[in-house]
Amino acid sequence: MGQCVEIRLAVMGSLSHPLRGSPPEDIDPKDSYLITRSIMAEPDYIEDDNPELIRPQKLINPVKTSRNHQDLHRELLMNQKRGLAPQNKPELQKVMEKRKRDQVIKQKEEEAQKKKSDLEIELLKRQQKLEQLELEKQKLQEEQENAPEFVKVKGNLRRTGQEVAQAQES
Repeated sequence: MGQCVEIRLAVMGSLSHPLRGSPPEDIDPKDSYLITRSIMAEPDYIEDDNPELIRPQKLINPVKTSRNHQDLHRELLMNQKRGLAPQNKPELQKVMEKRKRDQVIKQKEEEAQKKKSDLEIELLKRQQKLEQLELEKQKLQEEQENAPEFVKVKGNLRRTGQEVAQAQES
């Protein structure tokens, strides 16, 4: 870059620009774009007001003037401000990333279940014992309800006999 600027300055020193007068010698070498701009010729139609000349006009881009393009551009700008960049990933890559995320989440859940504390283990054991006791009580109640009438009467007589015996002993 430094050599290019020196060459341009050497060329500028040897050339004389007819419209601008003397070449700019006070321009900083870092401003090479100013040097190249002063070398470029300017078009004739800027200075002449000849009505016969057709002046160039900037062409209208139909894509940029379309409503859909403007809406899309506005949406992209809003997403960029929010930090939501459009994803240009292929569908296969998206699916594979989703599977990886799901697999990682599943592994974390399994590890969390494996790493239960002693308190949690004891609570689970007690809960299982209570559930077993409840199931046994339900089975006994169902057996008593489904038992024939004479078995129920026999049980009642046995209980009353035991109660009478306990009352006499005390």
